Amino acid sequence: MTEKMAVEFTDQNFEDLALKSDKPVIVDFWAEWCGPCRMVGPVVEELANDYDGRAVVGKVNVDNHGDISMKYGVRNIPTILFLKNGEVVDKSVGAVPKNVLIEKLEALL
Repeated sequence: MTEKMAVEFTDQNFEDLALKSDKPVIVDFWAEWCGPCRMVGPVVEELANDYDGRAVVGKVNVDNHGDISMKYGVRNIPTILFLKNGEVVDKSVGAVPKNVLIEKLEALL
């Protein structure tokens, strides 16, 4: 079985992949230079694998795709938004343990 990777959300694909999804969506806002983001990154990848087919898990590089960050008022990273039916229903700011993210995601399934 191949590892499922987190989706790389961009200004171009965000609406189709995140906002129009019929599954819950996790969006990890991150940047290369952000230390805590490097701690959260592997956890997000694990969630992408664990929830393959049940949720859309992806990342937004804030340096490359600032429009999405601005739209959602993301000022601190890592910020993880939880979307359902195109609406933000929950969020998590800073490096949090995997179980916290799982709880938030499970609530949307």
